[in-house]
Amino acid sequence: MTPRGRDHAQYVEVAGRRVRLTNLDRVLYPETGFTKAEMIHYYTQVAEALLPQLRDRPVTRIRFPDTVEDERFFEKNVPAGAPDWVRHRVLRASPEDDDATEVDFPFLDDLAGLVWAANGGAVELHTPQWRVGPRGKVHHPDRLVIDLDPGPPAGLDECARVAHLVADRLEADGLVDTYPVTSGSKGMQLYAPLDGRRTAVEVRAYARAVAGALAAAHPALVLANMKRDLRPGKVLLDWSQNHPAKTTVTPYSLRGRALPRVAAPRDWEEIEPGLVHLGPDEVVRRLEEDGDLLADLR
Repeated sequence: MTPRGRDHAQYVEVAGRRVRLTNLDRVLYPETGFTKAEMIHYYTQVAEALLPQLRDRPVTRIRFPDTVEDERFFEKNVPAGAPDWVRHRVLRASPEDDDATEVDFPFLDDLAGLVWAANGGAVELHTPQWRVGPRGKVHHPDRLVIDLDPGPPAGLDECARVAHLVADRLEADGLVDTYPVTSGSKGMQLYAPLDGRRTAVEVRAYARAVAGALAAAHPALVLANMKRDLRPGKVLLDWSQNHPAKTTVTPYSLRGRALPRVAAPRDWEEIEPGLVHLGPDEVVRRLEEDGDLLADLR
C-alpha cells in the first residue's frame, strides 16, 4: 500500500484501488493498545488465506465505531458512500424463504475490499455456508458447520473432547475431512466440506440429528438443546448456524472481545487439553511457517 494524504484521513493504493483510511491511531482494544492501523495491517497479512473463505459469500460485518468495549452493531447492507468498486447484490436474507427481507449485501472480493471494510470498523466478518454464483444464483451450502459453545465452567478443554466426538461421527457418515477452528471468543467451530447437492434445510436437519445423537450418547458433556439454563458445564452443539439465514464468524477474522483474538484454524494435533485461543501475531506466524490449514475448505 502506498499512502498519501495527511491529518486524520489519507488515501492508499490497494491492488489498484483508491481506499480512504481514517483515524489509524484509534485504539480498538484498550486492554492491549491494539489500534485500527494494526487491525488493517493484520488483515493485509492474512488476506491470501482469508479472501478464499469470503469469496462469493455475502459478508455481514460487526462494526465498532469506537473501541471493542463500546457500542457495536451488525451491518448487513452495503453502506451509503461505499466505493463504486465494492461488489454488492440484493438477496433475500434467507434464500430459501420467498418472504424473507431483501438485503443489499457487499462481497469482499479482494484486498482493497478487505481494507475498506476494516477502515469502516468492521472488526468481525461473518458469512453464511453458501455462495452466490456470477449471475446471482444462490448455491446450496458447500460446507457444514457445527459451533461448539461451552457453558461455564466448561471451556476449551471440554470443547476439545467434544470436537473429537463430532469428527468421529461425521467421518462415520462419510464426511472424512473436518477442520477445527478456535473461535477467538469462547468455543470453536468444526467445518466439513460438502458437495453442494443438499439444500440448507437438509444440511441443517442433518446437523441437528448429529447434535441430538451425541447429546443422547454423552448427556453429561454434550447438549443439543438451546435453553440457556441447561448449558452450565456442558458444550452446546449449535447446529442452527446451517440455517440459510444464519452466519458464522469467518476463519481468520478478528473478534471484538477484550483481547485481540482470531477465529483461528487449528491442526487436529492441537485439539486436546490446554488448548488456547490465538492472537493475530501468532496466526500470522503460523501462516508464514505452516501455510493455510483451510486450503481445502474453499
